[in-house]
Amino acid sequence: MVEVFVDGAPLRVPQGASAAAAVLLAGADAIRETPVSGAPRLPYCMMGVCFDCLAEIDGTANRQACLVPVAPGMRIARQRGARVAFGG
Repeated sequence: MVEVFVDGAPLRVPQGASAAAAVLLAGADAIRETPVSGAPRLPYCMMGVCFDCLAEIDGTANRQACLVPVAPGMRIARQRGARVAFGG
């Protein structure tokens, strides 16, 4: 088991799980919000195709959480607003 933080709350998840799985295990209501309407989204395909799992992971935005394995102390936070392609 590995301890991670989902929106600041500690959570123990199986080693080897993805950050997206940690979000789902945490029971979060969303991992990101759509840039146009602000509609909440959760991980959907869990294989890197749909981009509904974009999150801020350890301070880096726009990470596909389904493709990132958890690590001890990892911080997973909700992605807010539009993706930024090149830093700003």
